[in-house]
Amino acid sequence: MLEDAVRFAFDMLSFTSVMVLIVMGLGVIASMMGIFNFAHGEFVLLGAYTVYLADSSGLGLWWGIVLAPIVVGLVGLMLERTIIRRFYAAPIIAMLGTYAIGLVIREIVRSLLGGHYKSVSEPWPGFFAIGGLDFSIWRAFIIGLTLVVIAGSWLFLTKTSAGLSIRGSLENPMLARACGISTSRLYALTFAFGSALAGLAGALIVPLYQLSADIGLRFLVQGFLSVMLGGVGSFEGPVAGAAAIGILAAGLPWIVVPVLADPLVFVIALAIVKVRPMGFTTRGRI
Repeated sequence: MLEDAVRFAFDMLSFTSVMVLIVMGLGVIASMMGIFNFAHGEFVLLGAYTVYLADSSGLGLWWGIVLAPIVVGLVGLMLERTIIRRFYAAPIIAMLGTYAIGLVIREIVRSLLGGHYKSVSEPWPGFFAIGGLDFSIWRAFIIGLTLVVIAGSWLFLTKTSAGLSIRGSLENPMLARACGISTSRLYALTFAFGSALAGLAGALIVPLYQLSADIGLRFLVQGFLSVMLGGVGSFEGPVAGAAAIGILAAGLPWIVVPVLADPLVFVIALAIVKVRPMGFTTRGRI
């Protein structure tokens, strides 16, 4: 019984780590720019596809993991500078625009994959034992890397002048503009950062899930639920929401029939949002 509980906790923690990486970028974009990026799931897909390309071309999986956030971050920066920045005054149009961008990316990758599923091996295969229990080395690496990214992001936002400008824009964009902060440049950098995190998440999960053009869709829906639960306007809110959704999504299949787990996550999340419509945090705007 204790062994099952430990494995259950480890599985929840590894899945939650992936959700946190995805939602950190999604939440920052929603908080600062006032839009939900419907192409975020496709940025996860691009990160996974970058690893697949690197492995297929002989560069190796580790190079693919290093390149994924860089490539996807640059793609996000290009899209923000050329298309998305034109629609900040009309959030609904901006969301429709990101949905269209995501659809184009998804179908391009689907054609490149030939509609097939592709497998990518774990860069760090095998298991390690603690107390007679075996744990996946790769899943442990994901957990550790996520903790490093969270700590690094928090230090950047709280200890640097650029980070404080971003934090100020997150909490009150209108006041930040009035104080002379160049929100246009911050928007571009923030969108690129959020995209890079999605790319990193895709690179980390592709060894665990088969690569397909739809790999990002599941995480997109759960990412939106996480932002709704945590609330926008802060760094901590979406991270807390991602932790809650990650625990529910990984934990419920151990309790109920797996086919019912995802709908239950959605119902529970909506019930919490009904009680706390501003999320776990009450700052910011929706």
